[in-house]
Amino acid sequence: MLNVRDVLRAYLHGYFPMGDPDDGNVYWCRPRRRAVFPLDTYRASRVVRRLVRDNVFDIQINRDFNAVIAHCAKPRRHESETWISDEIVAVYLELHSLGLAHSVECYADGELAGGLYGIALGGAFFGESMFFRQPNASKVAFDALVRQLKLQRFDLLDAQIMNPHLEFLGAVEIDHEEYMRQLAMALEKKISFL
Repeated sequence: MLNVRDVLRAYLHGYFPMGDPDDGNVYWCRPRRRAVFPLDTYRASRVVRRLVRDNVFDIQINRDFNAVIAHCAKPRRHESETWISDEIVAVYLELHSLGLAHSVECYADGELAGGLYGIALGGAFFGESMFFRQPNASKVAFDALVRQLKLQRFDLLDAQIMNPHLEFLGAVEIDHEEYMRQLAMALEKKISFL
């Protein structure tokens, strides 16, 4: 059974949980190559900069973590399953109640349009998932996350496994040894997400 203590210990050692929709089990993943976002070189796309400048979305932090994780746990378009199991949702809700898991949300006309969630430990933020209901809402939420991490002087934004969307946003892959070096340095920091 997945629990908060084991999840936190796993993150400290470079692992993260992933549910298998086929057998319902949760497995620990530690990829040889890790997707991370270099915070010092991140630059939002022109579209995202325009949306932020024009205040198209109302950006909030931790306003409705439960709704964000519920949307993230839904299967994506053209997919019938998700890696975010009920067991994972329950643990992250508990992590949120402990002040360790956070969400960044975009609202349009008072409705949740997109967002993301993850865990903050020391100077590391472990991005878990994002979703959108309106075009570019998750990208604007991501931009807000990066701005918050820079403001608080975080060192590491872990995106776990590379995919085309993360690459488009600016993620790069590093090998496991380099990831563990960056993680150790980030975990030494005593800072808060908010």
